[in-house]
Amino acid sequence: MMNHLNHCRLGAALLLASVHLWAAEVPQVPFNAGAGKRDITPKEPVPMWGYGARHAALSAGVLEPLQASAVVIQAGDKKLAIVGLDLGRSPTEGALQAIRSRIREKAAIEYSFIAGSHTHHGPVLELTDEEGKGKGKFDAALRYNKFLEDEIVAAILEADAKLVPARIATGVIKLEGFNRNRHTKIEPKPVDPDLGVIRLDNTNGSPVAVIVNFTAHPTMIGAEVLKFSPDYAGAVKETVEKEFGGQAVFMQGAAGDMSANKGERKDYREFGRALGLEVVKLASSLKPETPAKPSLAVKEDRIKFSSRTDWSNPGIRAGYGAAFFPELIPNFTDEYADGIRPRLTVALLNGNVAMVGGSGEFFCNHANRLKERARVKQVFFFGYCNGYHQYFPTIEAVAEGGYGADSTVSPVEVGAGERLMNTALVWIYQMLGKIK
Repeated sequence: MMNHLNHCRLGAALLLASVHLWAAEVPQVPFNAGAGKRDITPKEPVPMWGYGARHAALSAGVLEPLQASAVVIQAGDKKLAIVGLDLGRSPTEGALQAIRSRIREKAAIEYSFIAGSHTHHGPVLELTDEEGKGKGKFDAALRYNKFLEDEIVAAILEADAKLVPARIATGVIKLEGFNRNRHTKIEPKPVDPDLGVIRLDNTNGSPVAVIVNFTAHPTMIGAEVLKFSPDYAGAVKETVEKEFGGQAVFMQGAAGDMSANKGERKDYREFGRALGLEVVKLASSLKPETPAKPSLAVKEDRIKFSSRTDWSNPGIRAGYGAAFFPELIPNFTDEYADGIRPRLTVALLNGNVAMVGGSGEFFCNHANRLKERARVKQVFFFGYCNGYHQYFPTIEAVAEGGYGADSTVSPVEVGAGERLMNTALVWIYQMLGKIK
């Protein structure tokens, strides 16, 4: 009997040892995160982005520096870069492709969300090295474009070099009173009150990064101020980094019809600090965990729409040139020569967190309805992302009219925003395996 028991114990021990050996041989799917940043403030006077009434007036100094803040997330053998820029828009098509090519070659990063916060106190990016489009008159802006490309790449590569095993948590709260609808006169006015956070820690529990997703135009500084500033988004990031730790990345939402609601806060700094403290409160309430099954699925496409504006009409081009400045407009008409082709980017992280990027100024109900219909833990919508194709109003907003919904700043065909959100929804369900 004793001999039989000894054999059983020996067999159990051998079985346990083989299980441990098998587990050791099976590689764990990595989930890593890293962060990096660079100063992207222009070093020379250049035209400023955002307010047409400035025309080609050159910048005259700096209120606060502009930054490129990057996070790289690795899930298994796939990497995703999320980059928040203190700029009015994301890089132009040529620059975006150059950045993506370089990070693919240097760090095997195949996917990216590269987005502007939409501050109206950043530099113009659209000028190009051609006669009548910037060359010879705005050479400082052309030098800046190359500098910007290099610094965005450097921020991403720094984040990649700092990859460490990570834990993640996401959360969203309804933050009332911080934004308002600036477009419609019809009640109830739609708003997107969501404050979303992606918290990434290392395995020791120290913050690596906090990605902030909030929706409101950063236009709290007057157009007459010709100095660079990230507007309220800079104060948000500064507050989060000081009060919580890690690196803060600000990603703007569907802010086409959303303004910041200053309330009793005296200026953009005070507003940004108040918003930053709400981020800290939310991030502190989250409990990051190592994903049980790290995964990343990404799909991207450019979808062609017709234009409501006849860009071939010399009178229309001249009118835009007078409203802004002549060298700027040919660069837009080049972009729209083959129709208006916004880029849609959708990522599903760890099977339950969706990120959707759109290359323009989407009205808030586009994001609201997408979030209602996508049955995942969280949806984060990033506007001004991976390109820029002006405003995407809802159909009902076009019917009402007004700035942001009319064809002068929203040349894309009516219903384009709805079609893009439906496409994003289908992609999310395909990634979930719910639609073939």
